[in-house]
Amino acid sequence: MELEELVANFRNKDDKAFEKLYAMYSDNICGVINSIVKNTDIAQEICQDVFMKAWKNSESYDASKGRFFTWMLNIARNAAIDEVRSKSHKNSKQNLSSDFFVNVLEDKDDLNSQVDSIGIKNLLSNLKEKCIQIIDLLYFKGYTQKEAAEELAIPVGTVKTRNRSCIAQIRGNIAI
Repeated sequence: MELEELVANFRNKDDKAFEKLYAMYSDNICGVINSIVKNTDIAQEICQDVFMKAWKNSESYDASKGRFFTWMLNIARNAAIDEVRSKSHKNSKQNLSSDFFVNVLEDKDDLNSQVDSIGIKNLLSNLKEKCIQIIDLLYFKGYTQKEAAEELAIPVGTVKTRNRSCIAQIRGNIAI
């Protein structure tokens, strides 16, 4: 079966044509999507969505404007870009799964030994007490900036400023 006939059958909602075109193009389409989203699982999901979208909107394909593969590729590229721009994708890149943190620390007494083992204590050693408090609350105890401000009875703006300043000091300790 020639490509033009295959595409014509695809446009007429022929299941066999869909399967054949999927077999022909899915690896390339998924590869392009993966190069944009940089996640194989998400790329596979988007790839399937792209083929379903092409199937539902097959009447919009115009052979005089370009090849079928190019048409599919444009749909795939747009879908991948939409995914990368989506809020959920951005959040997934910023946040680690909670599974990552399960059993990291069994109890608070274990914190000191683990902190020592990864050398964080040395980085914090020459910080002022106010910095140690802020770092402890925000990064080790998981407080929000607002909660830390309430705990320390200081304004949220002060917590933000101290946090920034303390992180700069820690970065300086790393360079030493």
